[in-house]
Amino acid sequence: MSSSAQKYDVFQAIADPTRREVLKLLAHKELPISEITSHFPMSRTAIAKHLHILSEANLVSGQKVGREKRYHLKPETFQELKDWLSYYDQFWSNKLSMLKFVVENDGEDSRSNKETD
Repeated sequence: MSSSAQKYDVFQAIADPTRREVLKLLAHKELPISEITSHFPMSRTAIAKHLHILSEANLVSGQKVGREKRYHLKPETFQELKDWLSYYDQFWSNKLSMLKFVVENDGEDSRSNKETD
């Protein structure tokens, strides 16, 4: 499969710290690639590759405005990701509540066993 045909999923896209920083920058406002590049110690070509991966994952979109291409976040993708992660948030919340119950009740059982000994 050629690299131009490869699609990236959200987790591949956000795995890289540079791409996460790009997303933070774009969270504030729409930016051209030149301004994005100015925040990193790498070439414009490297940033363009990162933006391509973020675009393939449907996290950002670029639009030509005059002579430059401006990038912005696609919030609907983040909402889908948040919805998916909320299931696991609830899962861990339930597991931690069960652990707390077990620990607290085990402590009470230990105290009552010592009193009867």
